[in-house]
Amino acid sequence: MNDLALRIADVGLPHPLLVIAARAAIAAGDPDSAADEAHRLRRSLLGPAVNATGVLLHTNLGRAPLGNEHSRALLHSASDDQPVRFSNLEFDLASGRRGSRTTHASLLLATLTGAEAALVVNNCAAAVTLVLAALARDRGVAVSRGELVEIGGGFRVPEVMEQSGARLVEVGTTNRTRAADYRAAAERDDIALLLKVHPSNYRITGFTEETSVAELAKIGPPVVSDLGSGLLDERCPWLGQRPDWLAGEPGARQTLAAGASLVTFSGDKLMGGPQAGIVCGRADLIAACAAHPLMRAFRPGSLVLDALQSVALAYLRRDADAIPFWRMARVPVEELSQRAEALGVGRPSRTTALAGAGSLPGQAIPSAGIELDGDYAATLRAFDPPVVARVNEQTTVLDLRTVDPADDAVVAAAVRHALSQQ
Repeated sequence: MNDLALRIADVGLPHPLLVIAARAAIAAGDPDSAADEAHRLRRSLLGPAVNATGVLLHTNLGRAPLGNEHSRALLHSASDDQPVRFSNLEFDLASGRRGSRTTHASLLLATLTGAEAALVVNNCAAAVTLVLAALARDRGVAVSRGELVEIGGGFRVPEVMEQSGARLVEVGTTNRTRAADYRAAAERDDIALLLKVHPSNYRITGFTEETSVAELAKIGPPVVSDLGSGLLDERCPWLGQRPDWLAGEPGARQTLAAGASLVTFSGDKLMGGPQAGIVCGRADLIAACAAHPLMRAFRPGSLVLDALQSVALAYLRRDADAIPFWRMARVPVEELSQRAEALGVGRPSRTTALAGAGSLPGQAIPSAGIELDGDYAATLRAFDPPVVARVNEQTTVLDLRTVDPADDAVVAAAVRHALSQQ
């Protein structure tokens, strides 16, 4: 087995993994397949992929892509390019004593949203759970029946609330919930919070009514608005103007200004950063969340905080091009069409991109790419690096809005390879 593993060393895996591949080939009765087993094992590891689906925040492809400086560690082994250094994650450089990991990106996020303070945890579900546990344990939290959503992976708001120790108090109906419904709940029950959940992954249309944050803020209990998608500011000052496809999406800054005591949202959706959950708002409520024992379990590591800090600094500089999500989102369709023509393969076409990750349901983003007659998705995924496309009615669509221009040559090569396999 060890000799067989040595014979397939050119696959580039560490020797213990080559042994696993060799063992699998021998167990299957086909030692000659060891190299194929090793290649399959290599492709099962975390690695780069070209997203040609047109879904900018593709959950299965890691949602918001990070800049090269943050993705290098996933793609390369250690080198001599940069010295090995620690960080001041929990070290106060002024006093020389232990500091707090919550202060670095938190100051920047509070500045961006107009909040008194901010806190970072490992995802938005954790942010909501922490807020409920710290501020409403064994007390009621009023939520509209129309906002008891289920997010990806089957997680539901009532279940998250149950785990936090808070008590769900449903108000209103599925399609209509008025301020009077929340007020009645606050008068008859021990309500710690009014929770408003933004329906970022669905829409209710027709005979509907909902209560605004400004109306909720007049009732009494603190208002927590779970925005989910993470648009920092409705004005989009980092872009110069708000894109049409963002119409109706609430911003964290405006929600706090309207009277919300806290907002929660994801770092890896419309914010364009790493996976993280962010809580912004009143300093006293943030302090209570930071002091809760769950914060220890939910706190993010230095890689996440470093990436989040870089993204926040780019927003403060109004440098949208430094954030890959916004760089992709703002490319003119004409430029994408020119790139499609230049590929020299497939049939250039106008396409429709989506934000993805449960953000902006039904909002199409004009785009362009190429089409191939037939289903070539599996062959494209088998290319190195894999190219992930979408298939509509036996037509393979490769949308260039989600492809970095540096990967256009990869897309062209993958398509030529796929066509040659006919």
